[in-house]
Amino acid sequence: MNLETISINKKSWEVAAERFFGRTALPEYGPFAPLEDELNLLGDLHGLNVLDIGCGSGHSLKYMDEMGAAEVWGLDLTPQQINAAQNVLKDTAAEVKLFESPMENNPGIPKNHFDLVYSIYALGWTTNLEQTLTNIHTYLKPGGTFVFSWEHPMYSRINRVDGNLLFEKSYHEEGPYDHEAWQSTAIMQQFKVSTYINALIKIGFTIERVVEEVVLPESDREKFTNSWYSCEKAEAVPTTLIIKSTKR
Repeated sequence: MNLETISINKKSWEVAAERFFGRTALPEYGPFAPLEDELNLLGDLHGLNVLDIGCGSGHSLKYMDEMGAAEVWGLDLTPQQINAAQNVLKDTAAEVKLFESPMENNPGIPKNHFDLVYSIYALGWTTNLEQTLTNIHTYLKPGGTFVFSWEHPMYSRINRVDGNLLFEKSYHEEGPYDHEAWQSTAIMQQFKVSTYINALIKIGFTIERVVEEVVLPESDREKFTNSWYSCEKAEAVPTTLIIKSTKR
């Protein structure tokens, strides 16, 4: 675990938390990615104990509550996000427990307790992928499900310039990097698809499904485009990687 990187990212999220309130939350997996309504990766959530790694403002946990989950637990790095989540989840029927902590640490989350652990556009913030995945494996009951989404490893390596797609860095390059689209200094982690898959297998997961599909709007394409994600680029490069696995 890199404490310096975690400290930098925590300060960055303290500034950015309000800007990301309610963004990229279930049933959405990521920009231009298929929705859970289409993918059905989570199955019937009624009565399940679920844990959100990088819960943000709590909107994915609210979705879980609406789908009938019995317990909704969340972990996030900053008090701003935890406070926002507490407010969003104040009227839920499910039991709610939230922890302010880096995902590399276990702040008191029980082992072998959860039917489902998921992470929506948060896993790439970890400073230790194997430790984070090991934690998740211990949280799950045997046979439990882990689903995560994150920016596809190809997306930040390729840029569109004058109508052409250009590699700006090698796909083989892995590790920490400063994300150019982030407004303040933020250090994310870049891994190949195979690195995610092999780490999951090594730790004791069985891969169930890998999703790279892109869903583009049929009209009003400018409405769905920002400075980083664009329909034009997404036509050629997947924006989001989604992996479903189960604990062996």
